[in-house]
Amino acid sequence: MSKIYRLLTADDTSAFCHKVSDALAKGWELYGNPTYAFDHANGVMRCGQAVTKDVDQPYDAEMKLGEQ
Repeated sequence: MSKIYRLLTADDTSAFCHKVSDALAKGWELYGNPTYAFDHANGVMRCGQAVTKDVDQPYDAEMKLGEQ
């Protein structure tokens, strides 16, 4: 069994909340607190949330984490 990690990011909109909710529905678990930062280049707030998941296969750098 391996633990895998993803950092979900997006603009501060409901789409970000849906992205995190979708990951949780697929078995991912929140890891740490969310983060927020102002993106000066685009003039918007950006959000980030780390998530982890235990999977039954060995970690492989070629795996598509979003499909786990």
